[in-house]
Amino acid sequence: MSLPDNLSLGAAALAVADLDRSLDFYTNKLGMSELARDGDSITVGAGQNPLIHLIGQANAKPQPPRSTGLYHVAILLPTRVDLGHALIKVDRSGWPFQGFGDHFVSEASYLADPDGNGLEIYRDRPRDTWTFNGDMINMGTAELDVQGIVSEVANPHADWKMPSETVIGHMHLRVGDVVAGEQFYHALLGFDLMVKIPSAYFFSAGGYHHHLGTNQWQSRGAGAPPAESVGLRWWMINLPDAAAVSEVEGRLRTADIPTTPVTGGFEAPDPWGTAVRVVTA
Repeated sequence: MSLPDNLSLGAAALAVADLDRSLDFYTNKLGMSELARDGDSITVGAGQNPLIHLIGQANAKPQPPRSTGLYHVAILLPTRVDLGHALIKVDRSGWPFQGFGDHFVSEASYLADPDGNGLEIYRDRPRDTWTFNGDMINMGTAELDVQGIVSEVANPHADWKMPSETVIGHMHLRVGDVVAGEQFYHALLGFDLMVKIPSAYFFSAGGYHHHLGTNQWQSRGAGAPPAESVGLRWWMINLPDAAAVSEVEGRLRTADIPTTPVTGGFEAPDPWGTAVRVVTA
């Protein structure tokens, strides 16, 4: 059974070693806004839309290079002009990009936060320009026209903020085995498989290019990072109603996957302990 076409992704929770340092990065360098603060956690987002929950974990260590967990959180901006603003803001802040890519369905930039948590900042091309090979969407990587994107910004300004339409477009995870990941995320959770290459699979609902990527590029056979590491604590799938949430939870329980109640739904671990929360929107 596939997940509902109209699902969305909620905010992701990241453990960080220094809350003030991370807040400065996400607000002053990326253009998010502080939305809430509760003890050792701060929520940042766009408009009133939460995107990242920053969880302070003093003296947290970097993740081992070979471990499962977060590859990147992908932040989807509504327009190409907004992507141009984001590229200019990050560049003017002096923070380094790690790469850029034209993926045919989207235009993307890549960087990491101060703790090494991967981030993608991207915009989608119109859906009517996407092409398919049977049920699989055509995605790849070509050189990004960075200059063309930034040239669309008529009046760049230092106080630019991500617009309220900004969302988490997809999550990309490091897994120990992409085939085992397919069993969990496709057969049990219910995502449709959209792209399949030997070392990375991409899944979605409703014909989107991907809500989830999994790869084993540096994590084949690896396990979860130590609990005291920085990194992803959980990510969230928003479903339209409680019945849809219960249906997914039932499939997981039938497969002996443990679930834990959270507000509006449940949390469950993937085969490497990466937690996903499935809740009502």
